[in-house]
Amino acid sequence: MNQIEDKYEVIVIGAGHAGCEAAFASARLNCKTLMITLDLDNIAFMPCNPSIGGPAKSHLVREIDALGGQVGKIADRSAIQACQLNTSKGPTVRSIRVQVEKYPKSTQP
Repeated sequence: MNQIEDKYEVIVIGAGHAGCEAAFASARLNCKTLMITLDLDNIAFMPCNPSIGGPAKSHLVREIDALGGQVGKIADRSAIQACQLNTSKGPTVRSIRVQVEKYPKSTQP
């Protein structure tokens, strides 16, 4: 075995939203966790349209939240606008979308 395999129980490749959730969950289970990324400045970096939720992702955010994940909590703390979508339609297609602050105040370009 090499030194990395001896030192870590879980290795997460990529520090996007899914990678951060995986590393957090692993560390919370007291596993020795290593997260690898190409650029430390882009850890959990928001895309061009910094939104969480909406028709395609709301259910996923709620499932992650139910499992103790962080994306919903962070979206709540950094929200600048929230709206409920499809309010004129039935409850099965309604969803919440939150626009979040893309850059923390200390790192705005």
